Amino acid sequence: MTLTTTTHLNFRGTARQALDFYRSVFGGEVTAATYGQFGMPDGVPGFDKLVFGQLDGPVRLMAYDVPGADDAAATAGTTRRENGMTITDRSFFQSLRASSLDELQPLWDGLAEGATVIEPLAASAWSAGFGMLTDRFGVTWVLDVA
Repeated sequence: MTLTTTTHLNFRGTARQALDFYRSVFGGEVTAATYGQFGMPDGVPGFDKLVFGQLDGPVRLMAYDVPGADDAAATAGTTRRENGMTITDRSFFQSLRASSLDELQPLWDGLAEGATVIEPLAASAWSAGFGMLTDRFGVTWVLDVA
C-alpha cells in the first residue's frame, strides 16, 4: 500500500493569494478552480473564491476558501513562546524540515515576509536550525534542520 498526506488549508477569502505566496517561497505549480467554475451563479458572493486549490512542487499543499467566510484576519488560535515552551491553542502546526541550514534559510526568509516570528531561526539543543512563525495567512510553521 502506498499512502501520501497533503495538508489542506482552509482560508477565509485568501486561498488564491496564499497559494501564490507559497509558490513564490517553495516553487511548483498552482492549480485552482473557483466556485463559479463549478456552477455557482455569476454575481453570487464567493463566485470568484477557490473551491479547489493546490500547490504541487517540493512542498504540496491544498487550499480552499470557506464558503461565506471573507474575514481574512480571522485565525484559528494563537501561538507564543514563553520560558522556552510553546504555548498554543491551535489544533496543528505545519512542519517543514530540511537537510541543512543552507537549504532551510531561504524558505524561512520567504515565509517570514509579513509573518509574526514566534521563535527566530537559530541553532537549538536538538537542531542546527529551529524556528517558528505564523505567516501572513495565519498558518503557523515549525521549521528545522533534520
